[in-house]
Amino acid sequence: MADKDSVEKYLENNPQFAKEYFDRKLRAKVLTAAFNDNLEIKDPASFKDATQIQESALIFDLIKEVQTPTCMERSMHKILQRICLLVNADKCSYFVCRSRNGVPELATTLFDVSPTSQFEQNFVDPNSEIVFPMDMGIVGLTAHSKKLLNVPDVNQNNRFSDFVDNQTGYKTKNILAAPLVHEKDAIGVIMAVNRIGANAFSKIDEEIFVKYLNFASVLAIQHHITYLWNVESRRSQKDAVDESGWKIKNVLSLPIVNKREEIVGVATFFNRKDGKPFDEHDEQITEALTQFLGWSVLNCDTYDKLNKMENRKDIAQEMLMYQTKCTKKELQSILNTKEKFNQEPEDCDQKEMYKLLRATIPEAKDVELLEFHFSDFPVTEHDLIKCGIRCFFELNVVEKFKVPAESLNIFQNLQKRQFETVQHLFDVCIVATDLALYFKKRTMFQKIVEATESMAEEKDRINHISNNPIRKEIIMAMMMTGCDLSAITKPWEVQSQVALMVAAEFWEQGDLERTVLGQQPIPMMDRNKADELPKMQCGFIDFVCSFVYKEFSRFHKEITPMFDGLNNNRTHWKELADIYQAKVDAMEQQKKKLEEADKKGYAT
Repeated sequence: MADKDSVEKYLENNPQFAKEYFDRKLRAKVLTAAFNDNLEIKDPASFKDATQIQESALIFDLIKEVQTPTCMERSMHKILQRICLLVNADKCSYFVCRSRNGVPELATTLFDVSPTSQFEQNFVDPNSEIVFPMDMGIVGLTAHSKKLLNVPDVNQNNRFSDFVDNQTGYKTKNILAAPLVHEKDAIGVIMAVNRIGANAFSKIDEEIFVKYLNFASVLAIQHHITYLWNVESRRSQKDAVDESGWKIKNVLSLPIVNKREEIVGVATFFNRKDGKPFDEHDEQITEALTQFLGWSVLNCDTYDKLNKMENRKDIAQEMLMYQTKCTKKELQSILNTKEKFNQEPEDCDQKEMYKLLRATIPEAKDVELLEFHFSDFPVTEHDLIKCGIRCFFELNVVEKFKVPAESLNIFQNLQKRQFETVQHLFDVCIVATDLALYFKKRTMFQKIVEATESMAEEKDRINHISNNPIRKEIIMAMMMTGCDLSAITKPWEVQSQVALMVAAEFWEQGDLERTVLGQQPIPMMDRNKADELPKMQCGFIDFVCSFVYKEFSRFHKEITPMFDGLNNNRTHWKELADIYQAKVDAMEQQKKKLEEADKKGYAT
């Protein structure tokens, strides 16, 4: 058996072991400071005795916390502080399990709890809580599996979701999480993050975590049972609900929804006057009423949004005018109308002002001004149309120019049958953007092109198409497809940028499928196969785009430049695809040579 001197010498020669041992077994100073319990140990027989005293004080403190009829969140906060201290975690959090509209989820109740943090800092307001679906993240996996999870490195775990780190700027390295279970249902999850002084939580940390997790479990179950008891007591209540003696006999309740089918309120009616229960007729009347209530809510929201938009417009206009508006003196330095005509610019004759501008303002080429074209932007026509519509409403064109809204209605002079025809054509155009229907109509469109190509007179072609509504719809649908795919015919500088933007969106969706759903994305959405983009573009042009522009160039000669642009872009993509394929072939040949060399080496 070792004597005192040998033990002392061993501890001095192994300071790291001594630190870990005292930190794990004793930690008297830390525990004393944390629990405000000044223990005096006089000549303890062993470190084990001191540890038992400290642990007894800790357990007694936790038992008092559980039995004290205070706020559950405050008691849970103190328990989390002690657990965080015992397992040497940087932070701890408590997530409560709940179900909204039948969808299970986890919401933050206490977040980023540390041994010294205040309750007010860690308590999460319901309006700013972070919500996890039950099938997302380490927390969701813990609640779903109802098992303890120790993740040494979150980067190596596919279930880890980093959107909280992206919002808070905190870097999560390792996680220790355990569920709080009542009967067979998970009612919460406690998670410890980032072990201090080590790269991961150890088995001893797991044992301590589970041991003191029982106090949190008792507290959560007590709160859950109290909640269920309150619900059942209200459900079984038969006495009067208020002092006046008024009682609820029957209830008719309907939701108020907005245009997105989101519930924005509930309309509730109590106690029909004749004492009878509400019937279907009452439900129909109430449904009609809730529509008006929904419109009222929508009007308030719309008015609020319009006010915010108007305020933003005023601020932007004021900032723009502050930067661009010049004084009259500065204006005269450019347009010296007082010197020339002894008049203000707005009072000058139009022809005189034009001559003065021509003499004063330099030519565009002299000051190296560049021309402006919409095609300079790598966006689709659809985005430009949306931008134009947005500008139309934000600039309030109708109000400023006093254009009656009725005069903008293009259907106002149509009869009912004509309006139905136009509406049907709109439906055809909208559905035509589905490429599945495009493949079905390609053969019919090709037959129409072949039939009209043999006709010498343009009048005969027009009659051949206009006399048959099905032919018109097919041509209209193919025109919509041609417009939808028109980005592929743009100049190479624009088309290549558009292709990269679209590919970036696909890759982002593929990343979500890989990280969140744990699925392997298809090659088109796989960022790891980005080098194969030129090859996929060539396939897309050959399989989808080439037919429509080739047939349209036969049907209408003015479409030929678009077909030429398509072929030019395919040539560029083919060059890039050939370069990539040459690299792949070279790598395969090198691999074969290495394999053959290995075989020869084994043979000898």
